[in-house]
Amino acid sequence: MAMNIWIALFRGINVGGASILPMRDLASICQKLGFTEVRTYIQSGNVVFHSPEGLAPHLTKRIGAAVMKSHGFKPNVILISLDELEKAASSNPFPEAEKDPKSLHFFFLAELPSNPDMERLEQVKSDSEAFVLRGQVFYLHAPDGIGRSKLAAKAEKLIGVAATARNWRTVRKVLQIAKRP
Repeated sequence: MAMNIWIALFRGINVGGASILPMRDLASICQKLGFTEVRTYIQSGNVVFHSPEGLAPHLTKRIGAAVMKSHGFKPNVILISLDELEKAASSNPFPEAEKDPKSLHFFFLAELPSNPDMERLEQVKSDSEAFVLRGQVFYLHAPDGIGRSKLAAKAEKLIGVAATARNWRTVRKVLQIAKRP
């Protein structure tokens, strides 16, 4: 049976004392769902696993229901395949930003945006920032930091779909974990 390699990116867990989900609990939940080769990376919720299932929406619902049952909240999860993560990394439009991995962010979108407000995104960005929207990834280079970025704060709303962001260091590390035999 062929196994698909999936990456579940959780949004808003273990931040400010809300939606607490320790990674060991998350790994256990995934194993109980029948996933194999389950590995997590940092507390913000990055899980790599293998599953014969090939439909992301179905897997996302199963994961959400299992977390709700065990921890009492429904997490926001964006599920991507290893191929999608590899494509996002190799399509990075800001290779010059890779030397400062905290300045480069990938916003993984839950679906293809139908009507992103590109004009407003352009208006909100600072002079030092640059962005590109490609398919289901919004790339943001914020050399002055993401914490003060108005563009980072408003990107999801202006793109019009749910998203979760990871910096370049995390993208590289999750990709490394996912490719490990």
